[in-house]
Amino acid sequence: MTARYPGVIGENRAEFREANESLVNSIFAVITVLLGLSFVIALVGITNTLALSVFERTREIGLLRAVGMTRRQLRRAVRWEAAIVATFGGLMGVAVGMILGVAGSLATPDSFITTVDVPFGTLAVYVAAAALAGLLAAVLPARRAGRMNILDAIAHE
Repeated sequence: MTARYPGVIGENRAEFREANESLVNSIFAVITVLLGLSFVIALVGITNTLALSVFERTREIGLLRAVGMTRRQLRRAVRWEAAIVATFGGLMGVAVGMILGVAGSLATPDSFITTVDVPFGTLAVYVAAAALAGLLAAVLPARRAGRMNILDAIAHE
């Protein structure tokens, strides 16, 4: 009977479920790629923000160095600032994503989604990766801050 209609595909329940699962997996793959892109954009944003912060706090950095802060301590402070900002951003992203994910699963019919599973391990890896990415993003601004001439920094207006 389906020979007259080549566009019709006869599937049993298992085949239909498998086809839908592959579609959902494809959507998840696209979302993962978009997550990676947003990660790269966030790294550029953190680097830019830290570079601007170092520039704006040039005088403060010079005063801290004048009263005894070493270059290493200054670089470490800038890196910690980046790690804290990135970790907070990662936690906020995970929280908003979980809220929207649960809301989306509650909005879909029960015949399509029967359980909600929160992958806490994966989410923890994402937050840890955000913290490490923040440290990576802080390399250049921290280096610039550590190389400042103390007297020129204090005289900066």
